[in-house]
Amino acid sequence: MNEALPDVPEVRVVGLPQLTSGFDLVERLDLSMHLKVHGPLEPLGGEQLAQLAEAVNLRGRGGAGFPFHKKLRSVAEAAIRRGVRPVVVVNGSEDEPACRKDTVLINRAPHLILDGALLCAEALGARTLVVGVTRASTQRSMEDALAERGLSNGRRSAIRARVQRNPVRMVTGAAASLIRSIDGGPAIPPGRKTSASQSGVGGAPTLLSNAETFAQLAIAARIGPERYGHTGLYDEPGTVMLTLSGAVARPMVIEVPTGVPLRYVLQLAGAPPVPQGVLTGGYHGKWIDAATVNEAIVSRNSLDAVGGSLGAGAILPIGQETCALGESLRVAQWLAEESAGQCGPCYLGLPAAARGLEDILNGGGPAALEALKQVARNVKRRGACSHPDGSAMFLESTVKAFTDDLAAHVLGSGCGRPVQGVLPLFEGGRAPTGVPGGGAAEETGPSRQRIHVDWTLCRGHGLCADILPEVFQLGADGFPTVAQAPVPRYAEAKALRAVRRCPALALRIEEDTRAESSARGNLPVLSQGRGRRALGR
Repeated sequence: MNEALPDVPEVRVVGLPQLTSGFDLVERLDLSMHLKVHGPLEPLGGEQLAQLAEAVNLRGRGGAGFPFHKKLRSVAEAAIRRGVRPVVVVNGSEDEPACRKDTVLINRAPHLILDGALLCAEALGARTLVVGVTRASTQRSMEDALAERGLSNGRRSAIRARVQRNPVRMVTGAAASLIRSIDGGPAIPPGRKTSASQSGVGGAPTLLSNAETFAQLAIAARIGPERYGHTGLYDEPGTVMLTLSGAVARPMVIEVPTGVPLRYVLQLAGAPPVPQGVLTGGYHGKWIDAATVNEAIVSRNSLDAVGGSLGAGAILPIGQETCALGESLRVAQWLAEESAGQCGPCYLGLPAAARGLEDILNGGGPAALEALKQVARNVKRRGACSHPDGSAMFLESTVKAFTDDLAAHVLGSGCGRPVQGVLPLFEGGRAPTGVPGGGAAEETGPSRQRIHVDWTLCRGHGLCADILPEVFQLGADGFPTVAQAPVPRYAEAKALRAVRRCPALALRIEEDTRAESSARGNLPVLSQGRGRRALGR
């Protein structure tokens, strides 16, 4: 089994380092060492900064790849039009088990990220800077970096700067989730989609981008667009940070110029000479096969052209000796567990898709394959964030990439290969959730409650299926199809609501004695009698 990646794995560079300059000298560049390695940084005006970002074709490095100069101009225009100061947010929430590039930058070169963020803040006239993180190591490094610069969240500070620590969850990295948490809410997407550039933190126009993006901007501002363009491709200049894991001898984060053959990067990490497939872009990414690997180069356009994705910069090969569909099933199950539990197509659709892939592996035949394809189509573009879209893309890519493996499972008795667990997941298959310091409780992990139906009271009203569809479905007779079931942690509040609203008082919640004792106590445990008295008041 592949162990979880450390926060800071081995770091390598192809060619001359830019983002990783100084990594050969010290483990972490404090402010003094940062200035010795990179030198001072002169401020730029807003339009100058936008022209610089446009000249080097800087795109967001968090996955979406949105042009940075368009985002910068949009925030500036909104701030001027509304007469309010904008906010700058660095998104350092790197919550995929296979991604570590931003975590490495925050831990080892935090001041390069702050250079870019403060450059933007000064150009825009922003007086608030927030850095979103999810790990203890990144929180500590960034808080130290702010202190080294004399920055704080004090009211008298010229710019109020602070670190926002959120739980490690896939959905935490969404821009809307981070903004919501900064405003004091939960770190999950809101029910409606808004543009952060127009209305973000506190309703102000907000420049929010990925940690690597700000670091790249700082490099470009120091060396200028001409020199920046001497590295990498003409239309995608500069370097990119990649995380290599999966079936490799040496998991690593590597800085490479765009245009380097993907095959060469895989060789550096000790990947199989002829991999069965390579997952590009992370767990919201796409698979490419061994033949395609030989055609691909490290660039957004090249990977898109061959059916892959640069995405969040994660590259994961798997060897010929493992079951590709079985490996993908482990990821699909994790993606389903990472739902925020608030959009039906996500919290119902993604588990259904994972079960569909499992049905295929268990000999479900062509019907199971068609069911999986249908579920994947149904979840896209129907959620409050990009999690269902990215998960569906991963599943559709899996079906398309491993046709021989798929045929062996759908039409035969399986591929005969074991599942070796080479794709990294968090320990136990889940992300370590929960806000440090006794904040919000975990929403994942083993269920702590079971909900029961009292058949002597149930009259088939069906409200339970409306309120708690992840547990209850109605049969042809109009009654629930289960008598008892575990309650997912994210649905515990809804389960309690179902108990309280049942017209026949036929539901009750009991503590699941099989759950770990340490996980008890978040949801009030109502006996049937106590629940009736509470409802009867």
